Amino acid sequence: MALHLFVSFWAVSILFVITPGVDWAYAMSAGMWKRAVTPAVAGLLLGHLIATLAVAAGVGALVTETPAALTLLTVAGALYLLWLGINMVIHPSVPAAGNVHSTGSWFTWLAKGVCVSGMNPKVFLLFLALLPQFTDPASAWPVPLQILALGGLHIVSCGLVYLLVGFGSGKVLQTRPRAAQRVSQISGIVMCLIALLLLAESLF
Repeated sequence: MALHLFVSFWAVSILFVITPGVDWAYAMSAGMWKRAVTPAVAGLLLGHLIATLAVAAGVGALVTETPAALTLLTVAGALYLLWLGINMVIHPSVPAAGNVHSTGSWFTWLAKGVCVSGMNPKVFLLFLALLPQFTDPASAWPVPLQILALGGLHIVSCGLVYLLVGFGSGKVLQTRPRAAQRVSQISGIVMCLIALLLLAESLF
């Protein structure tokens, strides 16, 4: 596979990675609990990996050709994000200064991360629209393998940025309870707004 395809794809994908969204909001909320950042980010990356595997396997094309399946996926993902966002607004995470213990288990943060990114149809559709555009049918690599390689590059970029966001926000917010509360609530509001937009797009 040609190097220029990797470089071109990375130049486009990094723009999506550094744009704040649901993944950023979740990483920032985990950042307020030092030990939660790693499992939270791991969950987000696992969700992206699932989307990559689905596109590489051709499931993406099947889902987009079946409006009912895509609508169901969108509604399920949006409702989950809405539920998560409302909980963050009503019960914002506010750790005490010096408290680095997470309020949930490692697995809980991991599972929520998978749901946040894996159930976000925008991630799925982004991969479906973006990954195939940078493949080369004439390459010695099969197209599914090229998609996996490009998806892997995107996931590595996501991991680096999300870890910086999570740990960086944690350093600032752990010593500023009021700021931590507001960031948690803003993150929740962002999730709610994205969820409502997804519901509006799929139902109206």
